[in-house]
Amino acid sequence: MKPIILASESPRRKQLLTEAGFSFDVASLKVSEIPDKNLNVNEQILDIARRKARAAFPRLLASHPEGFILISADTEVIFGGGPLGKPQDRADAFRILKLLSGNYHEVKTAVCMIEGPENKELSRIETTKIFFKKLSDDEIWTYIETGEPMDKAGAYGIQGLGGKFVEKFEGPFDNVVGLPMQLVREMLSNFALQMES
Repeated sequence: MKPIILASESPRRKQLLTEAGFSFDVASLKVSEIPDKNLNVNEQILDIARRKARAAFPRLLASHPEGFILISADTEVIFGGGPLGKPQDRADAFRILKLLSGNYHEVKTAVCMIEGPENKELSRIETTKIFFKKLSDDEIWTYIETGEPMDKAGAYGIQGLGGKFVEKFEGPFDNVVGLPMQLVREMLSNFALQMES
């Protein structure tokens, strides 16, 4: 198989790929993660993952002429039909966690892979349904004081202290962390099958 390159600086995505036994390089990049309001939620998340991959692809063609498989992803917390995003400040984190308290929400991760140098692209999306227990204002503020929610979509990290708020979930846990590994394996095997045929 061609070398894998992760177009993400997320420590959580790096950890998931490493724990799954993959060796890979990382391509750091900055792209706009502002969703296109003309698209539905799934299309918005897929669009952001594709933007990340397409931004990294040209640079990697020059540095990896032998070929590569580029992986990018975007994870969003969806409540009431729209993405919640990352909190702007502590008050926004409180607002988001108050919305999630005692309710269901969805976590969607879009994965985009581009095979180089052929420029074959594949994108898929995975969804996990989460139910939060009812949270008191004190629990929310205590959590915000830890700083954990401030850089996370939906203002919580399921693999960290925020995991204690989750009453139950339906779907892949690693999807909520940021990279659904079963989906990644399926997509990689799809590329491998194309190469053999």
